Amino acid sequence: MTRTVFPGRYTAAPERETITVFLIGMRANRWWRVPRVQRVAKQMPRMLRHLATHTEAGMLGFESWVGRTTILLSYWESPEHLQRFAADRDAPHLEPWREFMRTALGTGHVGVWHETYEVPVADAEAVYADMPAFGLAKATAHVPVGPGQNTAKQRLGRSGQRAA
Repeated sequence: MTRTVFPGRYTAAPERETITVFLIGMRANRWWRVPRVQRVAKQMPRMLRHLATHTEAGMLGFESWVGRTTILLSYWESPEHLQRFAADRDAPHLEPWREFMRTALGTGHVGVWHETYEVPVADAEAVYADMPAFGLAKATAHVPVGPGQNTAKQRLGRSGQRAA
């Protein structure tokens, strides 16, 4: 899968006051327990397909990395959107989570984790140099670095100028 590389420097321009950042992942603690690891791992693509087709759920975008410890970084409208998705009986999260709690928790074969942050956009900064649209810029707005946005301090808005 090839993505267009944007030469030069770009930044994210989320047009909102806050952004919810959600990190989630799993770790194959006992990689030789392949069936157990795969049973947990195969749930995430289904959830992501659902979220891509149900924009009202509030996920703005995501990036993921796969390895022994798998990480999914996602951006959401709000913590409430994320919590609603997690508890929605019609969405593909609640039942797999309950199954994990019933059958895998305590075995030590597969670990799962998550962290949630609600971040004021004025306190967020991003720069992408010679990159495809990525991360926060891909989830919101990918814009060239302009006047008054050359340094991280300026992009954070701490010099009296806010990023566009």
